[in-house]
Amino acid sequence: MAVEESGNPLSRPNRSKVWFHGLCLASVAAVFALVVLGGVVRVTGSGLGCPDWPLCYGKVVPPLRADAIIEYSHRLVASVLVGPLVFATCCFTWAAYRREKWLVASTSLALVLVLVQAGLGGITVLTELHGSLVAAHLAMAEALLACLIVVTIISRAGVSGQLRKCSEAGSNFNYLPVVAAAGIGVYVLIMTGSLVTVSGSTAACTQWPLCQGNLLPATQPQLIHMVHRAAAALIGVLLLYALHLGFKDKRNPADVRSLALLAASLFGAQVVVGALTVWLGFTMELRALHLALATLLWGTTVWLVVLSIVRRTSSNPESAHA
Repeated sequence: MAVEESGNPLSRPNRSKVWFHGLCLASVAAVFALVVLGGVVRVTGSGLGCPDWPLCYGKVVPPLRADAIIEYSHRLVASVLVGPLVFATCCFTWAAYRREKWLVASTSLALVLVLVQAGLGGITVLTELHGSLVAAHLAMAEALLACLIVVTIISRAGVSGQLRKCSEAGSNFNYLPVVAAAGIGVYVLIMTGSLVTVSGSTAACTQWPLCQGNLLPATQPQLIHMVHRAAAALIGVLLLYALHLGFKDKRNPADVRSLALLAASLFGAQVVVGALTVWLGFTMELRALHLALATLLWGTTVWLVVLSIVRRTSSNPESAHA
């Protein structure tokens, strides 16, 4: 690291910092598991496996039915793992790193997102899975994952105070805006995929890459479905261009280049799984895998964006005198 601020506790290695970073990583893993499990709930049609909230048929233990168990498992991960982990991360930050404004803001936002997400989940069940609420529920979960990734990187790098200076430049000025735009594109792509699901348009096109042998859709469900595919094509070009820039530039550190290669691989796998999902009749396993890969791609892209900001700032000569 180019800079170490004597007054910054994150710049000094100690057991507290190791525990804190581990807590951040656990929070990221728990939220990822929550999103994937939420996808399983959707593709198995288990959203109303427990028609009440927060209990299941008024009981702590759900009925021994697959839909109830799947839905209640999703709630348990949220309440037993995600909620406590994010709360502990926020409390740890306020207790040990309250001078780190970026860290405090990020963990506090994560806690707010968890609370809103919990309320939104309850409303979604009580309104019998209204489509817009289901989509909003996923959007909040992906935003929470991104927020916790920011916290995790800051907790490890110890350069949060330098993030404010990212506009002062590093070695690759053009890379960050491109990869940031690609990251936003991946988020939009996930939301278009959610729109396909909640609108009931998943099976509107049973061929790939065309829709029923046509390039242009003939019905509204086909239009919604094809919008998602068109978004994947356009955003994919931008994403692959950004990842190409990140990987080919020798000035980028090894971790940035490795993440760029990983993200490109995930996008390729996502395209293949998307095609297989259509060709093999929209099986539940492939639909769940499709969302899991999309979430992995989103998380990797966010990680790449934030790490690029940190690296750019750390390599800024003016930071050495901050």
